[in-house]
Amino acid sequence: MPHAKNKTEWCLRKAEKELKETGRHRGLVRIEPSNDLALAHIRKAEHTLKAVMEFQRIGYSDWSASAAFYAIYHCLLAIAAKHGYESRNQECTYALIYHLIETKKIKLDRDLIENVHRLDPETSQESPTITDIRETYQYGVNTSLENNTLEKILHTAKTIMDQTKDEIEE
Repeated sequence: MPHAKNKTEWCLRKAEKELKETGRHRGLVRIEPSNDLALAHIRKAEHTLKAVMEFQRIGYSDWSASAAFYAIYHCLLAIAAKHGYESRNQECTYALIYHLIETKKIKLDRDLIENVHRLDPETSQESPTITDIRETYQYGVNTSLENNTLEKILHTAKTIMDQTKDEIEE
């Protein structure tokens, strides 16, 4: 059984247990598929993507990495909502997206998602993921993101946004 499927199933069980115990969850639950919720996540992603450029314009490009990451993340939440899932855990969201790709339920480019977040962090990759960059700038002390790094992140975010819109419209 592929890792993404195992992780997705673990996330569903985790949320079910937490809901029974506390009424809240930090996992993945099945919901009624919702294009309306998916479109709301897309609007949030578009709104957040505008912040990427605004942060750069006002000299806070370090925050552009976080804004781009969360614009992408809202795209993934849109796909989850369309397919009948609610996620409150980033690892669970990525596992679900990888699982949907592997089962051919979505056509999102797996390599593009690998640029954002590796399902298996032990897998070597030449360049850091967008998640790695976000963490470096969010928790580190650098206050300026290199233009070529920002352009790469922005290109990835826009491409994922376009592919997500295509997925939602299908």
